[in-house]
Amino acid sequence: IAGTVGRPLPGVGVRIVGDEGQPLGTGEPGHVEVRGPNVFIGYLGMPDKTAEAFTADGWFRTGDVGRIDEQGHVHLVGRAKDLIISGGFNVYPAEVESHIDRLPGVIESAVIGLPHPDFGEGVVAVIVAETGSTPDEATVITALKASIANFKVPKRVIVVDELPRNAMGKVQKNLLR
Repeated sequence: IAGTVGRPLPGVGVRIVGDEGQPLGTGEPGHVEVRGPNVFIGYLGMPDKTAEAFTADGWFRTGDVGRIDEQGHVHLVGRAKDLIISGGFNVYPAEVESHIDRLPGVIESAVIGLPHPDFGEGVVAVIVAETGSTPDEATVITALKASIANFKVPKRVIVVDELPRNAMGKVQKNLLR
């Protein structure tokens, strides 16, 4: 199904848990954990890292944030390390990026959290504009306020020529921060 990574393979378990490891209900976003014969058993010679990566009952913490729908399809919504907590609310960058990328004149975007004196972290959007287009901060913010919750709307919008990428083509959000 488009927009999902599908259902777990036979013999593979997938569960979604909250910050304290409690199971979450259908459709609720949380931390993705997996177990099965296809999952490695640990990091060679690194028992501390292995202990950190696995729960006491043997589930591997993938580092992904996702949800499972009513039909059992897994939806990935981001990476736990990219999660922004702004004013006590969870902001998933991929969701905000999908709204920004639909705006006229935007080629692509990356959303990051930066320290904010009032909210803990403030949502910041970094945008690559189409040639000849210059989306300004106020226009982007106004457009987003019409389509997403206010706490998800970026506090700042920065336009750049290109986003920094690693050798695999993945955006390096740590460099943007």
